[in-house]
Amino acid sequence: MKIHEHQAKEVLARFAVPVPRGQACFSVDEAVAFGKSLGGYPVVVKAQIHAGGRGKGGGVKLAKSEQELRGQASAILGMQLVTHQTGPAGKKVQRLLIEEGVDIKRELYAGILLDRAQSKDVFMVSTEGGMEIEKVAAETPEKIIKVTIDPATGFKPFHARRLAFALGLSGAALKSGIQMFTALYTAYRRTDASLVEINPLVVTGDGRVIALDAKLNFDDNAMFRQKDIARMRDLSEEDPAEVEASKSDLNYIKLDGNIGCMVNGAGLAMATMDIIKLHGGEPANFLDVGGTANAETVSAGFRIILSDKNVKAILVNVFGGIVRCDRVAEGVIQAAKEVKVSVPVVVRLEGNNADIAAKLLDESGLSLISAQGFSDAAKKVVAAIQ
Repeated sequence: MKIHEHQAKEVLARFAVPVPRGQACFSVDEAVAFGKSLGGYPVVVKAQIHAGGRGKGGGVKLAKSEQELRGQASAILGMQLVTHQTGPAGKKVQRLLIEEGVDIKRELYAGILLDRAQSKDVFMVSTEGGMEIEKVAAETPEKIIKVTIDPATGFKPFHARRLAFALGLSGAALKSGIQMFTALYTAYRRTDASLVEINPLVVTGDGRVIALDAKLNFDDNAMFRQKDIARMRDLSEEDPAEVEASKSDLNYIKLDGNIGCMVNGAGLAMATMDIIKLHGGEPANFLDVGGTANAETVSAGFRIILSDKNVKAILVNVFGGIVRCDRVAEGVIQAAKEVKVSVPVVVRLEGNNADIAAKLLDESGLSLISAQGFSDAAKKVVAAIQ
């Protein structure tokens, strides 16, 4: 789950991570009023969307007067902000973050995530703050310093010191940085975050280390115990089909192709997308109906796939291990009755109760294309479009 920058800073502040004074504003007048309350200029006007690269897209501005603040807030609020992460359609800015200006002496980078290969958290820092970390990793990977944290021992003072020394911090900034890194890791662990990214992390003229920007992502599976964070979810920032899928406990991600995929299991779903591309097609989505799929969830999956106007054919590729193929077949039949299916549907069912499923589909009267085997299914769905 993603949240906005202003929400991320609210969360971090609870754990004593230093952040600039700021507030989310939903109108120009509210932005101007809060800007006045900060007691002086400059102030920063930031678009709040779930995407990076906002500054390059014109979504972050410095206002040196009330007149500039009003003009910039008016220009950014309601704009369709396009960044390298939004795609060409962009995202509409529906809220702003108005924040005090900060005396920036140095711009740094800090991030925490799980290294699944080691089953350990990795705390990363870099002197290249303000830049896209992907670019730094590709061009100058030696400038990213990584500290691995063993879950058996947790984050220790020597971890924080190692990070601070790696950034060349000294004096007041060294002490502030050690406190910042300790607080940041505490926030990461206690909120069930999957990613914490501070870019830039800045050193001020008076030696304070502050999170000037903040990005937090959270583990969806832990939101039952993070109810205050779960309430921060902004559905307007998410794809409507993905929101609908989450209501049925379906794992759905929209893609740019035209072949809808309904598969059980994430690994098989990715392999299905790969083999579709191998045979010249383009998958329109990732959709994992899971190991407990039933007629209702499969039917919901069909509706979600067909809500994408780009879909010209559907491939149902199910291996019945835990899930029963006959339940999937019942879902396909139910969906066909409830939703007008006007595109070709290729079905490949193997495994648990596959024979019963085949009989159900044969007797359903539906016009389906049966496939025998993985490659045959991909070839047939690509051919159905051509």
